Amino acid sequence: MVLSRTLLVASSIAIAAPAAAAANKISTSTDRREVAITVYNSDFGLVREARELDLGQGRVSLEFRDVASLIQAETVSIKGAAADSLRVFEQNYRYDLLSPETLLSKYVGKRVRAYRWNPVLGREDGFDAEVLSVNGSEPVLKIGGEITYGFPGRLAFPEVPANLIAKPTLVWSLESAQARQRVEATYMTRGLNWKSDYVLVLDDSDAKGDLQGWVTLTNRSGASYEGAKLQLVAGDVNRVTPPAYEKVYPAATRAAPAAAPAPVFKEEGLFEYHLYTLSQPTDVLNNEQKQVSLLEAKGIAIDKKLIFYGQQYWFRGSYGQVTSNQKVGVFLDIQNKEQNHLGMPLPKGVIRVYKADKSGQKQFVGEDSIDHTPRDEKVRVKLGEAFDVVGDRKQMSWKGFGSCTSESEWEVSLRNHKDTAVVVEDVEPIGGDWEVLSESQPHQKKDAFTFTFDVQIPAKGETKVKYRVRVRWC
Repeated sequence: MVLSRTLLVASSIAIAAPAAAAANKISTSTDRREVAITVYNSDFGLVREARELDLGQGRVSLEFRDVASLIQAETVSIKGAAADSLRVFEQNYRYDLLSPETLLSKYVGKRVRAYRWNPVLGREDGFDAEVLSVNGSEPVLKIGGEITYGFPGRLAFPEVPANLIAKPTLVWSLESAQARQRVEATYMTRGLNWKSDYVLVLDDSDAKGDLQGWVTLTNRSGASYEGAKLQLVAGDVNRVTPPAYEKVYPAATRAAPAAAPAPVFKEEGLFEYHLYTLSQPTDVLNNEQKQVSLLEAKGIAIDKKLIFYGQQYWFRGSYGQVTSNQKVGVFLDIQNKEQNHLGMPLPKGVIRVYKADKSGQKQFVGEDSIDHTPRDEKVRVKLGEAFDVVGDRKQMSWKGFGSCTSESEWEVSLRNHKDTAVVVEDVEPIGGDWEVLSESQPHQKKDAFTFTFDVQIPAKGETKVKYRVRVRWC
C-alpha cells in the first residue's frame, strides 16, 4: 500500500515537470536577406524584412535586434516563410537602453568602485562605494561610512545588468518546427519621412520651362536599411494620433549627395493614394537625408498670369478710394498632362523657380507649395508680386437699398511701367445675387460669385476699367 502511494506521487511529479528551457537565439542585421520600406509623407513608415535564421527545433527565445528605435511595438508581426514553421507564444519589446543614467539606476543599493585622481602620487585611488540614490546622473554614494555626492571622479561597474540592452530589441517566445528557415518580420515605425521638391527653370519668354522633381527622404527611425526596396506613398492617409515621442532624437546629420536622374520612380495607384517604387535598391541609413530623382520634364508649356484681386465686402458699403498702388500677383499655370510632357500624379511639395539673367546665370525668382495633384489637373504657382505693374481701385458712387442691397460704380486703373505690353486679369469676388448694369469692356462670369476682366495694358501705359453693379447679399 505504501509502495503504491509512493509510485502515485512519483507519477504526479513526472507529469507536472516543466518543459525543457527554451533555447536562446540572437538575430542581427547580418542575418538580413531582404528588406523593403514603404515611407509615408506623414513621418512614419512600414518595414518588411526577411532574415535567414538557424533556430533549431522546439521552444526558442529569439532576440531580434537592429530594429528601429521608434518602432510601434503593437504593429509588429512575424511569420515563417513556410506554412506552420513558426508558432508565436509571446512577443516583447525591450527598450530599456544602456546609458549612464539607466546604469546608475540599476545599481541603487549595490556596490561599485569609485576612482579619484591623486595629483600627489600621479595615479588613481580606488574606493569601495555603495550607490544610495540617483537624481538624473548625480549619484548619492556611501564611501568609508560617509554619505557624499558630487564625487570628483569616475565610477566603475562590475558588469552590465541583464535587463539593460544597447539597442531596442524585439523578443519572441516561439515554437520552431524547422531548424533553418527564413523568418519575415513586419512593423511600423515613426521617424521615416519624405517630401517632394521641384525645380523649374524658365526660358527667356516665360512660356516654357524644364521641370526637375526630387524626393527627399529622411531616416531618423534609429535603424539603417542597406539595399532596401524603397516605396513611397503619396496621399492623405488617416491615422489615429500616436502618443508623443518618449525620447527626442537628433535631426538628420548626414546628407547623401543628390542622386543622378537615372534611378527614377515607377508610379501606380494604391487604394485612393499613389505608390512610387524606386527602380533599384538603395541604402536608407539612420540619420541620413537622401535625394532621389522623381521626374524630369523638358519644354513644358507655361501660362504666366498677372492677377489683380478685389474683395467681396467692398460691394456692401461706401468706401471711396479702396486701394492705391496695389500690387499685382504673378502666377504660373502648368497643365499636368502627357501632351505637356508631364501626366504623372505629382506629390505635394515646394516648387522653386529660376530664370537666367542676361549673362546666363540662373537667378531665383520665387517658390510656392503645391498640394497632391492628379494627372490632367492644373498646377498654379504663385511667385510673388509684380514690381512694374500696379493698380488703383475707386468706388465712384454707392447707393444702398434697404439693409442688404446696393448699387455701386467702380473704376479700376491698372498701370504698366514695363517696356512691353501685358495682360492683367482683374478678379472681382462679389457674392450674393448680382448683376452688372454697365461696363467699359465685357466681363467673364467665372462662377456664381466671381466675375473677371482681361485687361490689355500697353507698354508704359495705363488702362481703366469702369463698371456699375447691383448686388443683394441677404
